[in-house]
Amino acid sequence: MMEFELDIGEVAKRSGLPVSTLRYYEERGLIRSSGRNGLRRAFDPEVVDQLALITLGRLAQFKLDELSGILPDPASGTLDRKKIMEKADALDQRIEELTALSKILRHVARCRAESHLACPRFQKLLRIAFRIRKGAKQPR
Repeated sequence: MMEFELDIGEVAKRSGLPVSTLRYYEERGLIRSSGRNGLRRAFDPEVVDQLALITLGRLAQFKLDELSGILPDPASGTLDRKKIMEKADALDQRIEELTALSKILRHVARCRAESHLACPRFQKLLRIAFRIRKGAKQPR
């Protein structure tokens, strides 16, 4: 049995996204409405899965422009595995950097040396921080 179209309010309710976000995603070409019910946009029920993928991509820090090239190909239903793996690798690198940063901050907070700058471990951690920074993309 085929499920009926969902109006934009129902899609917002099921996805947890505001109607304004749905309109914006449609404007950006990330989702498509299937028509209108009166004055309200209507969507196929599959749009909820598409929105879940978009949400996952946003959580993984994909930009909206990147997502349009990663989302499933309508013909095959497959995602761009290469781009997804590249993002996973970048996230793994960022996790390593953040873990090292967390260790540095914890040492600073717990260090019992009279002066942090006199603490040999703190000095070593500062050098690590420089290496982390050199590996990170520089803001412009």
